[in-house]
Amino acid sequence: MAMKAAAVFVVLIAVRAVYGADIIVGGNSGWSQGVDYDTWAAGQKFNVGDALVFNYGGSHSVDEVKEADYTACSSSSVIKSHTGGTTSIPLSAVGPRYFICSTIGHCASGMKLQVNVLAANSTQNPTPTPTANPPPTGTQPPPSPSAAAPSAFFTLNHFIFGASVATLFAL
Repeated sequence: MAMKAAAVFVVLIAVRAVYGADIIVGGNSGWSQGVDYDTWAAGQKFNVGDALVFNYGGSHSVDEVKEADYTACSSSSVIKSHTGGTTSIPLSAVGPRYFICSTIGHCASGMKLQVNVLAANSTQNPTPTPTANPPPTGTQPPPSPSAAAPSAFFTLNHFIFGASVATLFAL
């Protein structure tokens, strides 16, 4: 019985490593007024498989919007609206995501968040810096080694997960 419990524990650890992390929006401050979300997001890395966790009071909401509505602080065309104090939003695709608080004046005072979601095995910095001398038009730079092959961490996680599942079924 103890062996099965250990195997389940290993599977749970491996699943967590493969599928991502819960990222608490705003850290200890949560989703509230007075937080500089641009600075906070610049220090984070958002990958497919992660989840954004918004913790907020009853006077706030989390509205996912398109870029134009994010820029204008408009909740007229909300993709999805959340209320209730705690909201977990899975990051399931690569690309930018935009969130605002729809309470009047909150977005305009900075209660909005933009994240750039990267591939799960990406080693890219979340805010890449432009190169000083971009390649001439019509030519492409060679792919980086990390783009050509999955990272060792990602491959190791898949191995651990597979070995854990095999062990569980062998018991």
